Amino acid sequence: MRLNLVPPVVEAGHVEDLVKAGETISVSCSPVGNSLAVFLTTSTDAHGPRKENTDEEIPLYFASTDAAPMSERRLFITDTIVIFSTFQSLYQSQIATNSQWLQDTETLSIVRKLSIDYVNFIREYWTNLSDRTAVASPLQFTIDHYRSLFSCFSLFVILFLPEPDYEDAPVGEELMEWLNIHFIEPSTEEGDHLSSLDRPWEDENFWSYLTRATIRGLTKASVFFLKSLSDHPSEYLHDLTQVIIPLIDGQPRLQNFNAERDFAFASRRWREKVHSLRVEMDRVPEEDRQDDFDNWWDRLSDIVGILEGRADVLKRVCEELGSDWKEVCAAWGVFVDTRLRRQDLPDIVAEVLESMPPDPTVLEDMVHSALFSAQTDQALSYASQLDRWLAAHLADLMGPLSLIETDVEEESELSKRDQHVLAYAEYLLSDPTLWRITVAYMYSCGNVGKERGDEVLMRVPLRLQEQKLVENQGEMEGIVGTLRDLNQVCFEFQREAARRAICRIAAQSFANEKDYALAISYSISAEDWFGLGRIIDHLLEEYILSGPQVFARFASEIAPSLHEIGARTGLQGVFIHRLMFVLRYSQFHRLRLQHEYRDAASDLVVLFRDDVAPKSWWAILLCDSVELLQHGPALLFSPSSATELLKKLEEIFIRTNQGSGQDYLGVLLRRMKGGGEKEALEHMKTARLALAKYFARCAIAGFEGDVVPIL
Repeated sequence: MRLNLVPPVVEAGHVEDLVKAGETISVSCSPVGNSLAVFLTTSTDAHGPRKENTDEEIPLYFASTDAAPMSERRLFITDTIVIFSTFQSLYQSQIATNSQWLQDTETLSIVRKLSIDYVNFIREYWTNLSDRTAVASPLQFTIDHYRSLFSCFSLFVILFLPEPDYEDAPVGEELMEWLNIHFIEPSTEEGDHLSSLDRPWEDENFWSYLTRATIRGLTKASVFFLKSLSDHPSEYLHDLTQVIIPLIDGQPRLQNFNAERDFAFASRRWREKVHSLRVEMDRVPEEDRQDDFDNWWDRLSDIVGILEGRADVLKRVCEELGSDWKEVCAAWGVFVDTRLRRQDLPDIVAEVLESMPPDPTVLEDMVHSALFSAQTDQALSYASQLDRWLAAHLADLMGPLSLIETDVEEESELSKRDQHVLAYAEYLLSDPTLWRITVAYMYSCGNVGKERGDEVLMRVPLRLQEQKLVENQGEMEGIVGTLRDLNQVCFEFQREAARRAICRIAAQSFANEKDYALAISYSISAEDWFGLGRIIDHLLEEYILSGPQVFARFASEIAPSLHEIGARTGLQGVFIHRLMFVLRYSQFHRLRLQHEYRDAASDLVVLFRDDVAPKSWWAILLCDSVELLQHGPALLFSPSSATELLKKLEEIFIRTNQGSGQDYLGVLLRRMKGGGEKEALEHMKTARLALAKYFARCAIAGFEGDVVPIL
């Protein structure tokens, strides 16, 4: 593997300098993806002096073993996931209700249709790329690459997904049709050239074109050029062509018969006529078998030998024409054994490959040979080298169809199908924006895949801060939209633990950004009560650091969370209590800042009377009450309410003297930003003085029914 890092870790030709410095290049692999971290470290076997540790920053490179999909590749990936998801839904529903689903004709018909959907999509995609006269940007994968995917997938469907009830039907004609679609021979240009000649047999390519057209079943082209021989000087050839033309034109085709038995009978009758033609040919004198340009008899004899179904002639002629093993195998089922079954094809392929092996440098050819030979494991191995997309989607079909081993390997804890699908999913990790598609593939791969999918999802929220930095208008909507998608994926694949983890991470990120409303909402969704408590602490910290106005603004945003809390069951009471304190305390400050002092005073007393306020905040609330106690001329507290404040104040003094001052004065000490408990108690005397004056005012005002305490 070669990685191109910019700027380079070591300049070209300076590797020795790195060795002399006692350093080496180290690589750390990501446990969840196909990315690498590259950095310099001290060499453990350095012969020179070891480099001392310094504060110098060491560059850290992040690289991927795969290039991220470009525009045309992304479109290919995003479109095919639809077919994949449909097949997964079908398969999961079938195995849940019908263990013998492979014997269900209707289900197999749907599987075949979905497989053909893959083929049609690849063909359309390849055609669209081929028709582009000008490419706006360079293609990541060549047009021919998609043609290879087209040929491989369509061959798989022909060999392993025939129409239900036609599994034992002869396969030769289908293979020949596949060959003619994907590997066009002879060329149209060559045919146009020969048809323009008055005496085409004089061209050196005439007989090879005619022979190739006959092998490929191009009846019209074969008949056309055979008829052109009517002007040939040999009378013998005239007579023979008059016999061979109706034979080629009338060769029985399976598709034209309702029953295979009728096709077999017609094929035998047709073969007898070919034998009669051979007898006629043998009667041609040796001296009349050649014209001024070629031995026409030998050439025609090769064609007749193929029509006779002679395997030796077929292989020899194909080799002379430059054909490969695929053409021989396809023609074998058309001429040599017209009733060739799919299950018998591997034996024929093995015989052909002995003398005409596939090209090991062409992965497409290796995939074809493995599929022809029914060696599905090898086919997937070559397919993964050609394109992991191909291997993944072939394996996804092969596994449920029992074409490959379905048992889980002990070491990897994965089946063969899952290995190829996960390899493709890891390739998709090179583009983080494809996470929805990536986890869809991962979640189809057993427990290992589900765990990897969870890791992918839980890392998406970690990019929230980056997303927020680059977005301007509507940035929060984008972040929430991403989280909404994450939650939807978790619900779809029933990954509740992952969903809660994502919500916890999101809550922490929002809390760091001081969006406490969303932070609390996601903590509740995650049922992370301790996290909710930390967020409440952060929110209360805003009061200490920034004052009541900022605190009240932040706290007002979390009020809608109360509705969500009301709909939850199992929410721990202590956290409801703390959240209620934040909301009601912030409401107190909003009323105070809006000069609604009477309502503010009432709310302050309720915080004490209903035990909403934590003891650590009593001192702060009592300090807040000073302004209201001194507000005049109106008396905002009833004597009983003022007495409630006095009781809390006295408890603070008593408990502090008993050694529990930190429990009551901790928040006030932080608010004061200096001093100790002694200074805090001195500060609290302002509240005591304000209460004393307030009771005096109450006595003068003469509240009936209230007892004014003695201070």
